Amino acid sequence: MIWLAHNSVATIVERDGLFLMVEERDEGRVVFNQPAGHLDEHESLFDAARRETLEESAWHVELTALIGIYHYRAPNGVTYIRHCFAATPLMHEAQRPLDEGIIAAHWLSAATILDAAFAARSPIVARCLYDYLQGKRYPLDLIHHHTGQRAS
Repeated sequence: MIWLAHNSVATIVERDGLFLMVEERDEGRVVFNQPAGHLDEHESLFDAARRETLEESAWHVELTALIGIYHYRAPNGVTYIRHCFAATPLMHEAQRPLDEGIIAAHWLSAATILDAAFAARSPIVARCLYDYLQGKRYPLDLIHHHTGQRAS
């Protein structure tokens, strides 16, 4: 049997001291997450992060830094590798429909998100925000997307 981890992306988007979060349905419960999702085949991590943020929140963003890479084994046994990025909001498409399962996008305070009673989708939600608040930022060029061309 071949084992594969699920590669995912997420964005921490801050505006006026608040953070973009999506309210979504996950296995019958309502939870909150950063805009996040899976990497599609032939897609760069950067493109996936921008696409997922747009699809889940209707916000176009500019990626500014890598916050971290997170390994998480969910209670259902699935292992996720999350690539979390800092991003700046650029433009909101208010009339854009959100992805299936997304209830709404919200701007929430760090205190709300980090509260133990907050209905986060996973512990990685708080960890990514905590690392962002601690100033963890790595340059985007730390990630190399190989295009099949030789470096010159």
